[in-house]
Amino acid sequence: MASTKTIGLSLGADLCWPIFYEDILKEMSPEVTVAGEKIRFDVERVTIEPFDLAQPVNYHVLLDRLTPWYHTSREWIKKAIVHDDLYSLNNPFSLQSMEKHTSYAAMMRLGMPIPKTILLPPKEYHDDLPDLHMTLSSYAKMFDLAEIGEQVGYPAFLKPYEGGGWKGVVKVDNADELQKAYDESGKQIMHLQAAVHPYDLFVRAIGIGPQVNIIRFDPDAPLHDRYKVDFDFMDGDERQHVQDIALTINSFFGWDFNSVESLRTDGLFMPIDFANANPDSQVTSLHYHIPWLVKALIKWSLYCAATERRMRHHVDWGPFFLIADSDAPFEEKLAGYAEIAAERYETARFEEFCDKHLGVLDEVTWEYFATDRAHEAVRRKVAVLFPEHEVDEFTAHFWGLLDFWRKTERDRLDAS
Repeated sequence: MASTKTIGLSLGADLCWPIFYEDILKEMSPEVTVAGEKIRFDVERVTIEPFDLAQPVNYHVLLDRLTPWYHTSREWIKKAIVHDDLYSLNNPFSLQSMEKHTSYAAMMRLGMPIPKTILLPPKEYHDDLPDLHMTLSSYAKMFDLAEIGEQVGYPAFLKPYEGGGWKGVVKVDNADELQKAYDESGKQIMHLQAAVHPYDLFVRAIGIGPQVNIIRFDPDAPLHDRYKVDFDFMDGDERQHVQDIALTINSFFGWDFNSVESLRTDGLFMPIDFANANPDSQVTSLHYHIPWLVKALIKWSLYCAATERRMRHHVDWGPFFLIADSDAPFEEKLAGYAEIAAERYETARFEEFCDKHLGVLDEVTWEYFATDRAHEAVRRKVAVLFPEHEVDEFTAHFWGLLDFWRKTERDRLDAS
């Protein structure tokens, strides 16, 4: 008799990938044996409703897409971790507390080449808070914004310190533009960060557990065309380097599902944006690359459920800092950080699990992305984002890219 491990999907506006995930898993119907126990898997979408803090949680693993912005679900997830030993992708405590600001500072400490960044106090304050008024009257120091701009250099980006994608991000090329952007920033705390300029390559590395997919990225393209379909834009050493950066960042903060953006300038990769837990996961942005994402989520979630992987309740930075404080060159340090990541993600055990139990996943996924069910999921997502008169056109566009994925995937599978 097999026991059942239930995987919960805590979803917001996600539409397409959960359908892909559920359908492929149902078609696979995997049964694995771990430590002599036969295990099957079930998937359930998590509802939003009042909850008793002592109420048991029936999920073994949670794919969390709500912690960054929906407080009710976030608090249920936190409760389920501390009270019921739920394993969640990602760690909501780390995710809630880590602004972009902190992530920059941490990776600077590890020796990564982060662009020069200065935090600016808000331009405006809430004037109805007496304690704040008294504090600022006593301790706020006037500063010369133009002088700070010269320290950072131009071009630069003024952007909210907590992130928020491209919302509120302004490129400035001189002191006048900086002053105007800062005046318009209102009550937000802002970063002024030097632009990486010029650069010859922009990549986004998507990490799911120990799995990393590095994609060429064009931030200036329309949303549906930013993730490029390209294959030979980096050599093997560069790929290993960027992969190690992504695994270092993700394991440092206790994140299972995150993306890391890096720019290459004069052969050096500079991470510029990497606190992106719960990154893009829609066919309308990832298109060709979404089968990889779905397979990676299936593999990591099944592994975590079957092995009863435990949450790392606190982020232990000590081992990273021991390496960071050594006299070793950065490449040597990065290799050491990657070893910590491999240990924390149990990479060798994970790969053995996938080889032993999930060998059919590639073929099932390849077949699935030719089905009417997959096509309808693509169309449903397109219909949400595109005007009615463009739905047919862009459904065909994304479906064509998935068909191209099937061609290249078939070549890969036949060659292996």
